[in-house]
Amino acid sequence: MYTRDQIFQEVKQAMVELFELEPSEVVPEATLYDELELDSIDAVDLVVRMQAFTGEKLAPQEFRSVRTVDDVVAALQGLLGECSNA
Repeated sequence: MYTRDQIFQEVKQAMVELFELEPSEVVPEATLYDELELDSIDAVDLVVRMQAFTGEKLAPQEFRSVRTVDDVVAALQGLLGECSNA
């Protein structure tokens, strides 16, 4: 089971690598589409990367309401929590 901070660090590393962001830009409160300037293709790339991290299929509806880096972390934490309870 991953801690929230471990999930955040994985999301941060993925975003830095995939989107060439500065690590200092990837903070929990940063908005994906406005502040980090991600688009829908970037979101798909992130979902694919996070599927590799979690080993679980991520449902697109889980990420429709995601707006910030912290929302991504919370969605992954929820997914991982559901998997460990299964």
